[in-house]
Amino acid sequence: MTAPSVEFLDAYARHRAAEGRALSSEALHSLPYLCHGPLARQWSIRARTYAAFLRHVVLPMAKARSTPLQILDLGAGNGWLCHRLCQFGHSTVAVDIREDDVDGLGAAAAWEVEWATQFTRLTASFEDLPLTNGCFDIVVFNASLHYARELSRALDEAKRTAKPGGIIAILDSPFYRCEADGRAMVAEKRAQGEARFGAAANILLAQNFIEYLTHGRLNEAASTLSWQRHVVFYP
Repeated sequence: MTAPSVEFLDAYARHRAAEGRALSSEALHSLPYLCHGPLARQWSIRARTYAAFLRHVVLPMAKARSTPLQILDLGAGNGWLCHRLCQFGHSTVAVDIREDDVDGLGAAAAWEVEWATQFTRLTASFEDLPLTNGCFDIVVFNASLHYARELSRALDEAKRTAKPGGIIAILDSPFYRCEADGRAMVAEKRAQGEARFGAAANILLAQNFIEYLTHGRLNEAASTLSWQRHVVFYP
């Protein structure tokens, strides 16, 4: 599995910075409840998803196991989700391929100080997790599974690292009822690439990410898993 190039990671960090994703400590602590700035509407959507994740996954699992949970956050970025889960007493591992200080794992460094015994950062790809089998009660793809390069391998790794009876949760990845709609989204994204990404368009659009999910893709990639979809009503 070929990891994203340094050129891609640098270009992506610059693009994210230009979008205003490098946040102050105060704003970082507020996530996902960011009320001001150009990204506030996006975060209002993430906040609704987070509430549903707590309601349908985290709280029932914590009640069933009667103990603090071990949670793997895949695509953790700046670590905001791990920070929130640590507040409930759970232990977390934040995984991302990006180490930059914009909103990669570099921006999550403060959480390791704040949650010294509950928060760990790990640079790795979804398809090759340097973790032992059966470690986590919950494995969550945090607005990130569409960045996988091999869906089946990413889900196999998630399954491998989950405990017996554990849950794999997918948050905020593009999901379509039919394959044609997903392909249309990708085509539109590429058509708008230069306007959206400027001079870095060729670099940023050259990655072979899966880009979106469908029922068919999930079933084909992980036929031994059964999925339950929770619909979230966004603002």
